[in-house]
Amino acid sequence: MTTDTVRPFSVVPLTADHSEQTLAIYRAGIEEGDATFETAVPTWAEFDAAKLPGLRFGALDADGTLLGWVAASRVSERPAYEGVVEHSVYVHPDARGRGVATALLHALIESSEAAGVWTVQSGIFPENTASLAVHARAGSRVVGTRERVGRHHGVWRDTVLVERRSPRVG
Repeated sequence: MTTDTVRPFSVVPLTADHSEQTLAIYRAGIEEGDATFETAVPTWAEFDAAKLPGLRFGALDADGTLLGWVAASRVSERPAYEGVVEHSVYVHPDARGRGVATALLHALIESSEAAGVWTVQSGIFPENTASLAVHARAGSRVVGTRERVGRHHGVWRDTVLVERRSPRVG
């Protein structure tokens, strides 16, 4: 009988020091085809400007390799939506199944509640069953399916809208 040794990882704020690895993981998600409508990787400056500084984290293994990241952005500048963010979570293909996404989502939830966020939401392709499952385990519920909400490589795609409402904020 053999056992797999899972290397430990830590969750840290995601910074420019992680930019190259962050964008490489994002590229892998784009190339797999079921993670995002995006078709090109942004520059770090574009990524950095779009994500809220206090609501982004990376998971690092013992040697400093980025295993995955989570980041959130505002859904609207309107004051009524100041406590609502949309997030993305990406895990390097080689690091999947190790609890990375779960740890990242928990860090996001803790920091978002501390910042007064009452809703963390995301649109997930229905084919991305692993993401739907990890979000459900982290307390998200399915709000509904947005049918044919966008075109991806010339094909209409649906997204499942999930949200986690804070029991402590709002």
